[in-house]
Amino acid sequence: MAKDSSFDIVSEVDMQEMDNAVNQAMKEISQRYDFKGSSAQIVLEKDSLKLNAEDDYKIKAMVDILKGKMIKRNISTKCLNPGKIDNASGGNLKQNIEIQKGLSKEKAKEVASYIKDLKLKVQAQIMDDKVRVSAPKKDDLQIVIQNLKSKDFDIDLQFINLR
Repeated sequence: MAKDSSFDIVSEVDMQEMDNAVNQAMKEISQRYDFKGSSAQIVLEKDSLKLNAEDDYKIKAMVDILKGKMIKRNISTKCLNPGKIDNASGGNLKQNIEIQKGLSKEKAKEVASYIKDLKLKVQAQIMDDKVRVSAPKKDDLQIVIQNLKSKDFDIDLQFINLR
């Protein structure tokens, strides 16, 4: 009997592309007229972005610019989890935006139960921050991928290691 085919469902962010998007956004901010003389900045840290600006309008404009740059670099904006806008020193405002990597346990369970509800001959296993789907037929795996792409889980899903 042939071995089962499988693939992994993950939610990953290419941090090099994210760094490039942040750098492009900062360049645009430095050249825009409405940001002249502003101390607005976006800082990329390990798993988060720190935004700092004088007012609410500038923070929102920075987020919009950043999202535009992310889309151009094929990074899903669903990976951003913005926090609330707080007061910072010097009368400025700040906002922390978490970058979601990997599937949380809740999202992994939601994806696995959705796959189970498709009533196909496939098995979905939750493995740390990914879900492995296996089946005897590759056609069933293709159907699962098509169904997952059509449903919105509020996160960006990638399908890797199709074997």
